[in-house]
Amino acid sequence: MRAETKMSQKKEAAIVGIYEYPSRKVEGRISPLQIKAVCAAQALQDAGLDWCDVDGIYDAGEGSQMSGLSISEYFGVNPSVINTTNVGGSSYEFHAAQAKRDIAAGKVSVALLTYGSTPHSNAVAIGVGSRTSSGLDPVSNIESFSGMTLVANYAMAAGRHIYENENTREAMAEISVVTRHHAMRNPQAVKAMQDLGFMDIRETSIDDVLNSRMIADPLRLLDCCMISDGGGAVVIAAPEVARNCRKRPVWILGSGEATKYPAFKADITSSAAVESGPRAFGEAGISPTEIDVAMIYDSFSITVLCILEDLGFCKKGEGAAWIADGRLRYDRASEGPALNTDGGGLSSNHPGMRGIFLLIEAVRQLRGESTSQVDGAALAIAHGNGGMLGSRHSAGTIILGND
Repeated sequence: MRAETKMSQKKEAAIVGIYEYPSRKVEGRISPLQIKAVCAAQALQDAGLDWCDVDGIYDAGEGSQMSGLSISEYFGVNPSVINTTNVGGSSYEFHAAQAKRDIAAGKVSVALLTYGSTPHSNAVAIGVGSRTSSGLDPVSNIESFSGMTLVANYAMAAGRHIYENENTREAMAEISVVTRHHAMRNPQAVKAMQDLGFMDIRETSIDDVLNSRMIADPLRLLDCCMISDGGGAVVIAAPEVARNCRKRPVWILGSGEATKYPAFKADITSSAAVESGPRAFGEAGISPTEIDVAMIYDSFSITVLCILEDLGFCKKGEGAAWIADGRLRYDRASEGPALNTDGGGLSSNHPGMRGIFLLIEAVRQLRGESTSQVDGAALAIAHGNGGMLGSRHSAGTIILGND
């Protein structure tokens, strides 16, 4: 399945620096803005660049007012482009796509993407709390008053997928098992589970998942992501800069962005990935069968199952059979792409908008730096999902390749 021929895609922008904040439990010792600054400094060091090289700031605004302006001043940079697009968990896939376009247009040479959030320390009920806001938005006006929480929305999508297809429940459990398998090889993920009070930290089985505590039928505890603190940064550079950075560049070969609302389509098991995926694969000039590593947003196990189908790795409704028997493990990448090799949101970290970590781990894989390294990894996909799968959400797809 791995691409054997040298890639001929346009190489207009590359990821040259990455950093993931190591702690998942900060307990008020550091703010989201400080997390962003630490991550940004380390990502620039990873790239061999300095603050003065940055002329584009991309941040989803978590943790500060007037985020783009505040961050630019805090970092001491004078950017020509500030982008504060916030579409939930896929924000940083959108940012990567937008940075690539800005670089190709000559507006930016070095783009800095930053994220920091502390929902665990702040005891934020991400999945089960109210989704209301002060604005007159569709969530507040149509859904929240009737008790629709985020986890209930995903449970609704899972229930429908189970109703329509065979073995969906076991396939969801298999996704949780595979990501925990990868997490146990990642010291940061193991430390995260320890710090966050996970019980019985070990590799899990399908029976473990199916027998874990019910959260929102049919989603059980091990189908749900953790709630952690965390952050990260990514540096994207123009080709003339990337070629002279400290580590070999990882090129952004294709991108796709899409949204979905209840008024658009009735199938709640079909995500906006059905639109963003083909756009990204088409731009990159490759097919899903060539992907070595799949970093897929895993707020819940059902999210991954639906998105893998929607991206074209298999036909709709055939995901359960396609992923069976450990096919998505890092050491079986010749059979299918390795899934979420850092442990994912299910077993490594999930501070609320996990899209930036998908990019970071995909880059690690293409550099040969992952704790669950896929042998000869050459192509990776990072797909973020923001919002609620069963109603309105965004999808951002990025295809990455090494030299």
